[in-house]
Amino acid sequence: MTNSTFCKTLLACFVQAGSMFFIAPAQAQNTSEIGVGLGATNYRGEISPRYQFQNNRPALTAFYRKDVSVPITLRGGLTAGLLRAADGNVSGVNGAVPPLQAYRQANTKGGLVEASAVVEYNFLDFHRRTDKVHFTPYLFGGVAIFYANTTTVSDAGLGTLSRKGAMVGFAIPVGVGAKLALSTHWNLGLEVGARKALTDQLDQLGDQSAFLVNPHDQDWYYYNGLSLSYTFYKIHCPDSYKNNKELLK
Repeated sequence: MTNSTFCKTLLACFVQAGSMFFIAPAQAQNTSEIGVGLGATNYRGEISPRYQFQNNRPALTAFYRKDVSVPITLRGGLTAGLLRAADGNVSGVNGAVPPLQAYRQANTKGGLVEASAVVEYNFLDFHRRTDKVHFTPYLFGGVAIFYANTTTVSDAGLGTLSRKGAMVGFAIPVGVGAKLALSTHWNLGLEVGARKALTDQLDQLGDQSAFLVNPHDQDWYYYNGLSLSYTFYKIHCPDSYKNNKELLK
């Protein structure tokens, strides 16, 4: 097989696979959702080097989903939540606070607002109404922009140090979730997601050597929560029906 023939065959396979992946079924009905959610935001960075459950703080989210095919859903959302962390909550060997955190005695608090756009991959046909139970797990990934306003205070041996500021930054949201249809229109959702912030300034400590920090490790934040959404259906009329309607005019 020549290189040209091989490339043409490979391209044809990709086109066919892509059409099966993105095009909805023949009887397709366009569906979209609006929803709200309640959950928790969580910060990971200099003051919380690992995800710590006690750092969860209240958060709200609102979103819009648009199904473009059986497996693919596009989602835009707004999320707002609080951020809290303290060196005293970090556990080291034998459950004790590690030496750095015990010396630094820093804590951070503030809030964050995020606007995101993600793609969801659904493992099951969520809107297939012949199924008795309408459920699907999904993965998601995308991009986000956020506004954060935080204050960090340290009572280290150097004396009390304080840093306060606001910033706008970008993040990469990824995570997993599950959707369950409660009725024809109402759905219950559960989601666990992480955001890699493309900055080390969520806690205002990225360039503060006096706080004994690592300026090369970027921060993270999380949103986990439950949601309730409402589905809208739009049924497309077959072309033959449209043509008959035109003839009857």
